[in-house]
Amino acid sequence: MKEILKNFLDGNGVLTAFPAKRKMKLYALCYLAEKIGKDRVYSEAEINSLLCEWHSFGDPATLRRELYTHCFINRSPDGSKYRREQELPSVEELEKNYC
Repeated sequence: MKEILKNFLDGNGVLTAFPAKRKMKLYALCYLAEKIGKDRVYSEAEINSLLCEWHSFGDPATLRRELYTHCFINRSPDGSKYRREQELPSVEELEKNYC
């Protein structure tokens, strides 16, 4: 995944920009979803903090919404708790559904 996103990652693997093209955006979301603990429940502040560790453009809210929209994470009805989906959608599935 890092090789595909090489133009969007710094030397530490931090996402420096959110790609504009849909396919690359999906790769970036897959990359970020892999950073989220599989069996952990996060508060909104915790998920934002984790996303901030892995991107440098200062927009965790957009990333959080995109991860939710594309079924990488789920949230409680009130939006206070977030959890990574047990099975992440593959890029191929996402491309078929969204591209």
